[in-house]
Amino acid sequence: MEMFDVYTLFDLEPVSGKGAYVYTEDGQKYLDFYGGHAVISIGHSHPHYVKQIQDQAGKLVFYSNSVQNSLQHKLMESLSAASGLTDYGLFLCNSGAEANENALKVASFHNKRKKVLSLKGGFHGRTSAAVNATYGKKITAPINEGFEVKHYPIDDIREMVKELRKKDTCAVIVEAVQGIGGIYEVPDKCMKKLSQVCTETNTILIADEVQCGYGRTGDFFAFQQSGIHPDVISMAKGMGNGFPIGGVLINHKKTPAWKGMLGSTFGGNHLACAAGKAVLDTIQNEKLLDNARSIGKYLINSLQAIPQIKEVRGRGLMIGIEFDFPVAQLRKKLLFDHHLFTGSSSNQKVIRLLPPLNITKAEADEFLSKLKAGMNHG
Repeated sequence: MEMFDVYTLFDLEPVSGKGAYVYTEDGQKYLDFYGGHAVISIGHSHPHYVKQIQDQAGKLVFYSNSVQNSLQHKLMESLSAASGLTDYGLFLCNSGAEANENALKVASFHNKRKKVLSLKGGFHGRTSAAVNATYGKKITAPINEGFEVKHYPIDDIREMVKELRKKDTCAVIVEAVQGIGGIYEVPDKCMKKLSQVCTETNTILIADEVQCGYGRTGDFFAFQQSGIHPDVISMAKGMGNGFPIGGVLINHKKTPAWKGMLGSTFGGNHLACAAGKAVLDTIQNEKLLDNARSIGKYLINSLQAIPQIKEVRGRGLMIGIEFDFPVAQLRKKLLFDHHLFTGSSSNQKVIRLLPPLNITKAEADEFLSKLKAGMNHG
């Protein structure tokens, strides 16, 4: 047997991690400014996180959703306090793709429609409905194309509104800050107009916060900067700091709820809830939203002062650095020569930065030093 060959792999293997660093077997230290696709939200092997998982693993790892699980309610209460959102129901699942599958399903249950509007550059997952809503067809199989999807430029609100006025759209799904697309923000005025017209046309507005949520932008959810109130919110990556967990927040006032409409075998299991609660504890106790804003601003300002960089985009610790050339070789040089992890995007000229939310100014300076060294010796 062999692994199914779907990933392009770098020839190195991290075996341990601490804070913003990972280490290979030979002890080589790497600064991690990518966090495994924005998954590592509170740093590798955070002591509170490790203890909570260890303690829970010694009690009960899993039982099904056919029994009471008070850990789910504790997680829900912490999430409500951290996000400031109180009028939503929480459904727990295992990944971002699964969260978006369920978000789209809830929308269709609500208005009995199935056409979806999405944005060019958007990424919503690789499972059936989520991948159909994702921009680009390379990863979409014919079996996934079960409903009509229309993709629009990120700021083409006029055409989206025109389509919504037909009142035959099930949902609009949007990342307030696109991740894989290259760190592009949807303007606040567009988010507000979408929210308004979705309400007027009985269309469900889904805020895909899988990558841009959980404090990544300095707000708990990225959409909160625009002051809107989405009908459904999907989340995952930063929720478990590496433990698989996802979730959907469903506005009680806008969407139906009945037993059996959604379900998950592993979603909301005991170990996942312990991991998720530990992440929220840390975000609150260490004031990581403030840290994301302040260190993010410092990084963005510092990057904008580097002449070789064409453009810097983003908010908080979700940053895109655009060059005048494809960045694959630069990223490889940064990794192997300067021991720095960075991220790619579907825009081949953009490096994506998604470090842990608790990085320090010293680590930001270390990143800047490594980046400049890689650029100057390229």
